[in-house]
Amino acid sequence: MTESTRTIRRRRPVRRNVVARLIVSLLLIAFGVLMISPLVWLISSSLTVPTAAFQLPPTWIPPEVTLTNFGEVFHAVPILRMALNSVLVTVMIVGGSLLTSSLAAYAFSRIEFRGRNIIFVGLLTALMVPGQLTIIPVFIMMRTLGLFDSLVALWLPGLINVFAIFFLRQYFNSIPRELDEAARIDGAGHARILFQILLPLSGPALSALAILGFEASWNNYFGPLIFLSSPENMTLPVGLVFLAAEQGGGQATVIFAGIVLVVLPMLILFLAFQRQFIESIATVGIRG
Repeated sequence: MTESTRTIRRRRPVRRNVVARLIVSLLLIAFGVLMISPLVWLISSSLTVPTAAFQLPPTWIPPEVTLTNFGEVFHAVPILRMALNSVLVTVMIVGGSLLTSSLAAYAFSRIEFRGRNIIFVGLLTALMVPGQLTIIPVFIMMRTLGLFDSLVALWLPGLINVFAIFFLRQYFNSIPRELDEAARIDGAGHARILFQILLPLSGPALSALAILGFEASWNNYFGPLIFLSSPENMTLPVGLVFLAAEQGGGQATVIFAGIVLVVLPMLILFLAFQRQFIESIATVGIRG
């Protein structure tokens, strides 16, 4: 076998790998375009005049860009007040649940106590119970406490996140315990180990939980519909329903503009922290 023949045989697998990667890349690009096209059409329709929104074939670039639809949203419903309510509820739920979940996850991961595994399994079984089954007792509890029709009724039950406890426990288990032992030699207690060692090393996991919590709270419609009745306490998902009711058979482009205002913050948050989100999922999948 000559040297040229060996070289040709070595190049064939390389070429096959290049072709395979090219095909996979083209398929991923095609699926990506299909997934993002509704969002592009939504933004384009919110920036166009009502007469050009439903042209066939659809126009991806508005023939006449206008911001009138967004102005109509602000006139139809108190969108700023609803946005402020959504931000307040989301911040309380995300920040509070991360704090309580970190404390609980540290206890299940690092502290030995009687019945730890039984309690943890009991928490995991709560993940199999749909929220629709527990909404009635939670509603009765909030009404008994005098919290009905207040934002507290939304974020107070959200402070306990069983999935976040499980997720952080798995991540804490992947961190070497030698770091804890070294900190204890220096006189560190549980609080210092958690807040100065484990949490700084759990940035990707916390970012992923923050994104998931933000998405769940920001898009929550069922909870505000049950617990809130005053328009000044409504959040954005309920506000979209009021906006659609106000428009009736009117301009759909105004509703599109309202949807863009709701979706845009969540999209920006994910784009800003997508690296941490993907890294945390991959890390937990490998280590946990």
